[in-house]
Amino acid sequence: MTTVNGGISFWYAQTGVPTPREPLPGDTTADVCIVGGGYTGLWTAYYLKKAVPFLRITVLEQKFCGYGASGRNGGWLYNGIAGRDRYAKLHGRDAALALQRAMNETVDEVVRVAAEERIEADIHMGGVLEVAHSPAQLSRLKAFHAAEAAFGEKDRLLLSAAESAARIRVAGTAGGTWTPHGARVQPVKLLQGLAGAVEALGVVIHESTPVTEIRPKHAVTPYGSVRAPYVLRCTEGFTASIKGQRRAWLPMNSSMIVTEPLPQHVWDTIGWEGRETLGDMAHAYMYAQRTADDRIALGGRGVPYRFGSRTDNNGRTQAATIDALREILVRFFPAAAGVAVEQAWSGVLGVPRDWCASVELDRSTGLGWAGGYVGSGVATSNLAARTLRDLVQLDSGQGGQTELTGLPWVGHRVRRWEPEPLRWLGVHGMYAAYRSADRREQAGRSGETDRVAKFADRVTGRH
Repeated sequence: MTTVNGGISFWYAQTGVPTPREPLPGDTTADVCIVGGGYTGLWTAYYLKKAVPFLRITVLEQKFCGYGASGRNGGWLYNGIAGRDRYAKLHGRDAALALQRAMNETVDEVVRVAAEERIEADIHMGGVLEVAHSPAQLSRLKAFHAAEAAFGEKDRLLLSAAESAARIRVAGTAGGTWTPHGARVQPVKLLQGLAGAVEALGVVIHESTPVTEIRPKHAVTPYGSVRAPYVLRCTEGFTASIKGQRRAWLPMNSSMIVTEPLPQHVWDTIGWEGRETLGDMAHAYMYAQRTADDRIALGGRGVPYRFGSRTDNNGRTQAATIDALREILVRFFPAAAGVAVEQAWSGVLGVPRDWCASVELDRSTGLGWAGGYVGSGVATSNLAARTLRDLVQLDSGQGGQTELTGLPWVGHRVRRWEPEPLRWLGVHGMYAAYRSADRREQAGRSGETDRVAKFADRVTGRH
């Protein structure tokens, strides 16, 4: 079988690439203009329209809804959020605890809305299993488990090698940690169902409409401008394409492969009956799911960043990245050695300089934004959208302060990324360091994290 390379993502191979909605026909007005038709933009439109039905809301999308990370991700709906530990240092432990509680609840909220709106997205609440392969990874896993428990996850389990293998038999597993706050989803089915729900509420979506500039009360496109008191930027990894935002969030590249459907005898060897989402404790992190049609979809970093914050057009990825991901697949699951890789693709996620997700509404200009999810956006985008809703309602006098407007990521500012070529050199150097650290840890017996990885963490601000 020949591997399909690109094609946006395998998830679109299942649903079909949609015909784009009509572009913006010319200058127009709205009460709220949302730039970006991914999860963040659509969830924001959904919650605002549900809260204030008379609002005129327009969503502008450069390609079609879900063209970016929302249509290419690994389908992890889980409670992780970028920057929690930093927020604990900046705002106190109680503030970070509130943020984590909100994320735990967000997983259930997405599942609730999908059921209410009758969105069939192959959702399965199997939780998240993360495994360790080396003594150093096991030490990090135990520390990670203890930290998550300290942030309120009393239902999280620390698993021995045997207990972890009883869930998923990953070769060489030294131990694991499992949380119930996670689900597998088919991300495009969720996205397309959400877009349909938003339109049914009366929100206007214009696709094939790139926004080239955002300024107070204006979203500028080649076809005209949308004037609105509130303009909300929800562009995540594509933020750098907007005027003045080149160094705001770095578009980090992540790649995936998906196998053909595995025969039953292979599943009998692997297990995975609980259909947990699966990750590990390597520095160059991997993530995987067992799909509804019994494939393995597995992702990780390939070429982490393109010079000048460029993004790809159709998800095509390098052959060396496909080979590296297949090597992880076979190393984790030797029984899958003879299984064909059906499709490979890539996409970008938004990474702030301090690796902290954030939500903001500038009350002096009406400009808002949310993102910087660093790969945890399937659930985080929902919490961000509900927070943007509350901030708009607060500013417009239609609501007051809420628990969400008081969360520590609201109003968080971060310095910009370095100019080129420092940006390219730094990111590629960081991931070269992480990959080399992973190799040394795998070959060694020390329970200590590799010194090079510790240094890379300090330099980048990743932890």
